[in-house]
Amino acid sequence: MNAQDARYAPDSAYAWTRLALALLVGTVACVGSWSAVVVVTTVQQEFGVTRAGASLPYTCAMLGFGIGNIVMGRLADRFGVVWPIVLGALLLCGGYALASISSTLWQFALAHAFLIGLGASTGFSPLIADLSHWFRRYRGLAVVFGASGSYLAGMVWPQLINWGVETHGLRATHLGLGIAALVVMLPLAPLFRRRPSAASMAAAEATSAGARGDLGLSPNQLQFLLIVAGFCCCVAMSMPQVHIVAYCSDLGYGVARGAEMLTVMMALGIVSRVGSGFVADRIGGTATLALSSLMQGMALFLYLWFDGLSSLFVVTGIFGLFQGGIVPMYAIIVRDYMPPREAGVRIGVVMSATIFGMAFGGWVSGLIFDATSSYRFAFLNGLVWNLVNLAIVCWLMLKARPKLAAA
Repeated sequence: MNAQDARYAPDSAYAWTRLALALLVGTVACVGSWSAVVVVTTVQQEFGVTRAGASLPYTCAMLGFGIGNIVMGRLADRFGVVWPIVLGALLLCGGYALASISSTLWQFALAHAFLIGLGASTGFSPLIADLSHWFRRYRGLAVVFGASGSYLAGMVWPQLINWGVETHGLRATHLGLGIAALVVMLPLAPLFRRRPSAASMAAAEATSAGARGDLGLSPNQLQFLLIVAGFCCCVAMSMPQVHIVAYCSDLGYGVARGAEMLTVMMALGIVSRVGSGFVADRIGGTATLALSSLMQGMALFLYLWFDGLSSLFVVTGIFGLFQGGIVPMYAIIVRDYMPPREAGVRIGVVMSATIFGMAFGGWVSGLIFDATSSYRFAFLNGLVWNLVNLAIVCWLMLKARPKLAAA
């Protein structure tokens, strides 16, 4: 290996610098997956709709986010991650500008579906897939750090958005979000021009091919199972993430307390994600996913019993600490067993399933609330979906045990 190859080898100093830049881009881009959560009650008042209707922009954003993960992942596979970042910045700016002048809920929701959600996807699967090529020994840690951009966005942006809406109104705040995305993301895009070497990609292909043989499943069979598992886990995950702000408002604690709880959830989710990376590098992504799924189900169960302000802060913190490591594990499993040259689109497909699960779960939780005037059955609904996810993941873990034992 010559000096040039060593400088840009997996796990090099350059790889860690690229990770830091990806984390910044992801934090900014993923505002598009959180802004609609914070303004549910404001949208309800602004457009005079039901809670399910006010949840529609979030569902639309998640649908766009899910489709965008596939499209942007494919672009990253073919052309590198620069173009997805540039396109994402433009889509976010245009989407928030249109949302700021929407006169109906449907206009507001469609801006989230076709522009904001698509733009936000730049900060997730394309970056995760790109980072997975630059790390070998610390791939688990790198992937969870890259995926933490969405959680940093959930920690930082809700407070800023809540302040903006209270101070300047819903529309001015959305316009400001679009401008911020454009100003930060465009200058950073050229810094991602370098792509992994052919030798590095060939070595990764040989490793993943051997792992597939040990698992005993074809790439498409494994992908199907991961799609189902990802959808189920995120239907469960969406209930607290999407509705905690509205839940606190309904309990009389106010939107501000709900935004604070969401911030706590995301902050501890980052801790969980980073911790899961260390664990995955030791016991594998499948076993880590099973452990995280079990703990998420336990946290959802606690929501059924505690609704005091202090206890909700505690349970929300526990939920954040337990569920943060789930979604990145799917990307690690894909990279361990799937062809690396297809990483962007395959990770994008599986991540899209998790996002569609979030979209469906957010909407159905609002529907359950409208039907029962309570979130209790919505939490129960999430718990059932979580059990389905746990069953699938435990089966995969048993399939992977021979490989782990031989490692």
